[in-house]
Amino acid sequence: QVTLEESGGGLVQPGGSLRVSCTASGNVDSTYVRAWYRQAPGKQREFVPSISTGNSITYADFAKGRFTISRGDVKNRVDLQMTNLKPDDTAVYSCRHSESRALFWGRGTQVTVSS
Repeated sequence: QVTLEESGGGLVQPGGSLRVSCTASGNVDSTYVRAWYRQAPGKQREFVPSISTGNSITYADFAKGRFTISRGDVKNRVDLQMTNLKPDDTAVYSCRHSESRALFWGRGTQVTVSS
C-alpha cells in the first residue's frame, strides 16, 4: 500500500508561481511513474505532467514551458513548479502513483489563481 500526500496549494495572483509537492509513503516500489492531474469545477480531470523513476518526463501541451516536474530533495517526493499561472489553471491538483500492479491517488490540493 502506498499513501500519497500533496502539499503546497493555495491562492496566487495571475502571472505568479506556485510549487506543489507529492510525497509517497508506505511500500513504494523502486520503479514507478508519478503524475499530476487536475480537475477544475465542472470539467473532466486532465493530465498535467508525469515523471518515471528512469526520469522520462511527459507534459500536457498546456503545461509545456510553464510547468516543470522534478524529483524533490526528499526521497519519494515529486514537485510540480508552476509559473505564469492563469485563472484557467485553477483546479484541484492530484497526484497519481503507478507501479507495475497498482495505482494510487492522493486527495489533491487546491490551486486558485485569482486577483
